[in-house]
Amino acid sequence: MSTRVLVVDDEQSLAKVIASYLERDGHDVECVFDGPAAVDAARARPPDVVVLDLGLPELDGIEVCRQLRTFTDCYIVMLTARSDEVDRLVGLGVGADDYVVKPFSPRELVARVRAMLRRPRTTGSVVREEPARAFGPLRVDVTAREVTVAGRPVEVTRTEFDLLAALSARPRMAFSRRQLIDTVWGEGWVGDEHLVDVHVGHLRRKLGDNPAAPRFIRTVRGVGYRMGEG
Repeated sequence: MSTRVLVVDDEQSLAKVIASYLERDGHDVECVFDGPAAVDAARARPPDVVVLDLGLPELDGIEVCRQLRTFTDCYIVMLTARSDEVDRLVGLGVGADDYVVKPFSPRELVARVRAMLRRPRTTGSVVREEPARAFGPLRVDVTAREVTVAGRPVEVTRTEFDLLAALSARPRMAFSRRQLIDTVWGEGWVGDEHLVDVHVGHLRRKLGDNPAAPRFIRTVRGVGYRMGEG
């Protein structure tokens, strides 16, 4: 069965080009051109992936993303016109799974969607129960997908949790950025590996981890990251 992709961009010509590439890749694609229509379309026919432009009329991409997250766990790829917007969007924790900066190759976008769909879905899947992983005051409960520090719940995005779950699964291993991308975003993902640093930075902030002397997520110079002992 083909996957459903909702493309949301007020540049109708660009939306139609994106749709044509996705359809050639075997996806069932619907295009809409403003924020309210995107929310309505996602409610009427739940998509597997939403390709969502940041600069939409009426409701911008951030607000659309937040509204979508109240009723769907679909994958969301946010399109933005400026590379410096990516850090801000990740920091806002709007719930997008990936970010693509315009101008971009439609083939690159299709590759990212394909890689995203290979990631395991949490909704409706059977998860093997395991004890929470402990790193000092930090607890990572993979079964419940919950994070606490000293008993205090920490709100993280799905991507942030997946990143923390990957690191905590093998706490003695130093992961390269590429290894983390392959694990969290999928092996077919292409783009700037700096996205890992951005997510780690915001995850550290949420955990109260000092980047100069981190307890939970440590930088391994010349390699990437590994878990600390807390």
